[in-house]
Amino acid sequence: MDRPSAASTPPATAAAPRSDARGLRRHLVPLAVALAAASSLALAVDLDAARWCQAGRLPGELKRLLNFAEVFAHGWGVAVILLAAVALDPSLSGGQPSGSRAVFGRLGLSGDGWRMIAATVAGGIVVDLIKAMVDRVRPRATDLADVASALATFGTAAASRITSDSDINSFPSGHAAMAAGLAAALSWKYPRGTWLFAMLAIAAATQRVATSAHYPSDVLLGAALGLLGAAAFLGSPPRALRAAA
Repeated sequence: MDRPSAASTPPATAAAPRSDARGLRRHLVPLAVALAAASSLALAVDLDAARWCQAGRLPGELKRLLNFAEVFAHGWGVAVILLAAVALDPSLSGGQPSGSRAVFGRLGLSGDGWRMIAATVAGGIVVDLIKAMVDRVRPRATDLADVASALATFGTAAASRITSDSDINSFPSGHAAMAAGLAAALSWKYPRGTWLFAMLAIAAATQRVATSAHYPSDVLLGAALGLLGAAAFLGSPPRALRAAA
């Protein structure tokens, strides 16, 4: 009996990337629901966490590390990361040269490239809509000693004492939404780095609490919305992984 040649034998791992990519989306929605539920529970510890951070008890080196991680959640930082991915990965630019002409001149992005961008920013857009309807004073602009409960940080009464519009936009966290969406998009395209992308997103979200920009409930709900937004655009594996399957 003739043995099948090596060329005709499908690689044992050929179907793994396809399964991983589809499995990612299946996990995003339950994880988002769990984070949203945790956000409501976190209201009970919001003030304690904010007071602890305002007291400056976080070690200096850890705080510097968290501040560095903000790049993974800030609008310009996220744009640079995505631009770097397009420049380095030809599959994100439709197989065209990834120079300035393709990226800036004609935005020559492939379907995978557009889906990664949409998955990253979708949750942030939803967060901005919620911010326009819900006022919540940030910890840095609140006298936490005079606040009886986390619910007292919501509403026009709390916001009436604040002069900066940014300081009443605490809920939810746009940074956390962007970080979660970016982590999901990068994990979808580069599944081997999932653990690293998740750690960066967690660090970026933690930084928002550590610097008194948000309460824990803000970042948990922001991350939940970021994952839901990403799930809406990551329904099938990237083109390169489909070809390998």
